[in-house]
Amino acid sequence: MNDLKLTIFTILGMAGAFISQLLGGWDAGMSTLIIFMAIDYFTGFLVGAVFHKSPKSENGSLDSKVGFKGLCKKGMILLIVLIAVRLDLMVNSDYIRDSVIIAFSLNELVSIIENAGLMGIKMPTVITKAIDSLKGKETGV
Repeated sequence: MNDLKLTIFTILGMAGAFISQLLGGWDAGMSTLIIFMAIDYFTGFLVGAVFHKSPKSENGSLDSKVGFKGLCKKGMILLIVLIAVRLDLMVNSDYIRDSVIIAFSLNELVSIIENAGLMGIKMPTVITKAIDSLKGKETGV
């Protein structure tokens, strides 16, 4: 039994190292992005499961399709990071990946703050104005 456990953990460790290498390594930026993605998913889950205020479902409650779409979007974000890593390698730079990670981290942060607002948490005016400003730039307003 211990040999099987060791084999499974070895395979998982190798897979994790391979994925980390594909994404340009495991640094503060990547850690931050993954943490923000997890917090966003969890707070989105809470908005639907506990508060029943999800704007993404008809009745505001949990919807497995909405959750799956969220996971697919998070997976696509990681694929875009992978593309940025490959572009950095192609043009011999080291800033495309970091820029992509910063942009997606900020996007996740905005979503986390929106989820907190849906939970009834009052946001300081400076934060809501910053989010409105970011949203205006996203839509080209």
